[in-house]
Parts: sequence; C-alpha cells; structure tokens
Amino acid sequence: MVASVQRAMAITPVLNRLTFADADQIRAVFSDLIGSKVDDGFSLIPPFYTTGGENIRIGRNVFINQNCTMYDLGGIDIGDDVMIGPNVSIITSGHPVEPAQRRAAVVAKPIVIDRNVWIAAGATIIGGVTVGENSVVAAGAVVTRDVPPNTLVGGNPARVIRSIGNE
Repeated sequence: MVASVQRAMAITPVLNRLTFADADQIRAVFSDLIGSKVDDGFSLIPPFYTTGGENIRIGRNVFINQNCTMYDLGGIDIGDDVMIGPNVSIITSGHPVEPAQRRAAVVAKPIVIDRNVWIAAGATIIGGVTVGENSVVAAGAVVTRDVPPNTLVGGNPARVIRSIGNE
C-alpha cells in the first residue's frame, strides 16, 4: 500500500499542473495513474487526488470535475457515461470503529458506479456501495447504502427522494 501511495503522489502533481485545455495530456497521465488507457471521451478537470490509482476502472465517456478525491484501495468501478461533479469524494477505505483497532487496520470495500450516473457537487460515496444505472446522487449527499437504478437520492445519510425516468 505504501508503494502505491508513493507512486500516486509522484503522478498526481504532474496531472494537477495541467489545465482543461490539456485534454490529451490529461488522458495520458490519468491512464498512467490508473494503469489502463482511458478513451477519447474521458474528460477530467484537475486537480484530482487518489491514494493509489491502480484500483480505479473507468468506462467510456466519463467526466470528472475538479477537486475530486478517490480512495481506491477497495476498488472503484465507474461505468460508461458517468458524470462526477466538483468536490466529490469516493472513499473505499476507512478504519475500524473500535478505538483499539483504529490504527491497527484499514477496512476497504469496493464501490461500483453503474452506467449513466450523475454524482452532483460535494457528494460522498462510502465503500461497499453500488450506485445503480441512471441514478442521480444529489449535491452534498453522503451515500452509505446501495442506490437503486433510476432514482434520485439525497441527504445524510442519503435516502431515495424519488424515481427518475428517461423523459
């Protein structure tokens, strides 16, 4: 884990010096960070932060807005056509609640973001969660449980607000 963090800490400053106009270079550096080539429809506005990067899998036509953080120890799968707003945190890892165990262990659970999801500004997604296809996570929401497909969720903890459809 230490080597992964050190590698990410060497690559992310390079990524974060780029501007939105450097789209091809952003795609190349981000591909290096995650260890897999992203498609030409991938777009990211720096800065971006991650603990490792190699456990992030990105679909086609994904947009990540500025100042996003992805702690990917547990694995993050992002489907096609996903939009991620600014200041979003996708956090797969944490520490045990018991005081005696907090510094002794890291707990990590995967996060899956299905196709055509929009995660709005300032939302936080916690490990072990799947966000279903076509869903929207409202701004500032803290998602601690799975989000059903085709729903709008919001709040802390996030709850289903309503169903959404393709109109």
